[in-house]
Amino acid sequence: MKPKNSLKILNDIGQFYITYLLFITGIICISFLIAYLSALEMHLYAIAIILGFSVFIISFVNTEAALYIFIFSMLLGPEFIVGQIGGSALLGRGITLRFDDFLLVIIGFSWFAKSAIYKELGLFLRTPLNLPIFFYTISSLFVTCLGMITGSVNPLSGFFYVLKYIEYFIVYFMVVNHLHSEVQLKRFVFCSLLTCLLVSLYGLYQIPLGGRITAPFEGEIGEPNTFGGYLVFMMAVASGLFLHPGKRKSSYQYMLGVVIFISFITLLFTLSRSSYLAFVFLYLSLIIFSEKKLFLLSLLFLALIISPFITPLSVKERVMFTFTQPKQSGQVEIGKLRLDTSASARIIDWTSALSDFTRKPLFGYGVTGYGFMDAQIPRILLETGFLGLTAFLYLMYSIFKMAYQRLKEATVPYNKGLVVGYLAGFIALLFHAIGTNTFIIVRIMEPFWLFTGIVVMLPFLEEAKQTQMLPEIEMNGLKHKKVQEGF
Repeated sequence: MKPKNSLKILNDIGQFYITYLLFITGIICISFLIAYLSALEMHLYAIAIILGFSVFIISFVNTEAALYIFIFSMLLGPEFIVGQIGGSALLGRGITLRFDDFLLVIIGFSWFAKSAIYKELGLFLRTPLNLPIFFYTISSLFVTCLGMITGSVNPLSGFFYVLKYIEYFIVYFMVVNHLHSEVQLKRFVFCSLLTCLLVSLYGLYQIPLGGRITAPFEGEIGEPNTFGGYLVFMMAVASGLFLHPGKRKSSYQYMLGVVIFISFITLLFTLSRSSYLAFVFLYLSLIIFSEKKLFLLSLLFLALIISPFITPLSVKERVMFTFTQPKQSGQVEIGKLRLDTSASARIIDWTSALSDFTRKPLFGYGVTGYGFMDAQIPRILLETGFLGLTAFLYLMYSIFKMAYQRLKEATVPYNKGLVVGYLAGFIALLFHAIGTNTFIIVRIMEPFWLFTGIVVMLPFLEEAKQTQMLPEIEMNGLKHKKVQEGF
């Protein structure tokens, strides 16, 4: 037996015993903790620990299975109200912790542990978005730490917000690390679309109850605007696949059509004007990037003719309310038009951002250091200054450049449809962000970064299919090599 082979066998045996020892130690510690909590009659905490440890084991043994659980939890997981930190009202919706936040921490920790034991798996593969993500993360951390030093940022609130930014990127890197076959790709997409269908059906259930509809488990005060942004992005993905079915035209397109139709009806009753605006640019983007331009233009022409007769009254009233709200303080007038207080607040946010930005132009006030502002660019400008805005725009540009490159490279109809839908959804979210903090909202960003990781890996999946590289170890080795070469 060759010395190298002997060393490899010894190394594998060592890794096995280390893993075994860690599991036994972990089980013993968890058992003692559960017994202690049960003795104190803290049964809810004991159950939570059991569930968390179960997810950890599942993730360690099969990270792909844990990712499926995470995909469904993105919109179907309950939330846990932490409350206001430091008595500040500036924190907004982002401080609310959700089940998927805890789930991602557990899955991420197991992934780190697994990568530490099995070093050949790698941790952060080199992709076209690594550098932009690094700049954006570092700039957010730097300005927030600076804000803590100067006293403009509450340390706990700043920590939670920046942690959420990093959380989205962990989703991206986990997908990039574990997506290595076309079968996996289609399973991830299917589970995501199934989740969208389920929450859309829940939205339909809310329509007869009156009011604006929201996603499940949103707490006492729902977030229709968040739900609308999520639906727009998922509709874009489904529409791209619908327009490029490949060989599976009948049943496959029918299923996608059902998802799109139900999601669209649900979107209407969110009464979210930012989401309506995003949908307009979603459709225009599909016309630009899709090959079915004539079909889309014909459908648009038909919709313009019949929409005045079939649009729900509540949707019409919501749109018209923008200009017909009775006169109140805080309304902005543009010529003879008087905007309602909600739309006026967005304009005021943009104008105040430009004026207050001059006080701290380079580094801003730090994340959460200025106050709650429901518009993405003004918020970034005030919180992170020119440094953070540059990093954010660089990240957005890199995402578009990567996706557009994938569109030009795609040869498989399914992959092409996926990229078309992703590009349309990305552009739609940019317009959604005019009146919403779209790119820091958990329920929009987790699906977005999931699909970003999928789109990044499409060339590898196409090449792996063409070369029919079936052995798992060989394929993982090729994956690491290709991605590091700037795939």
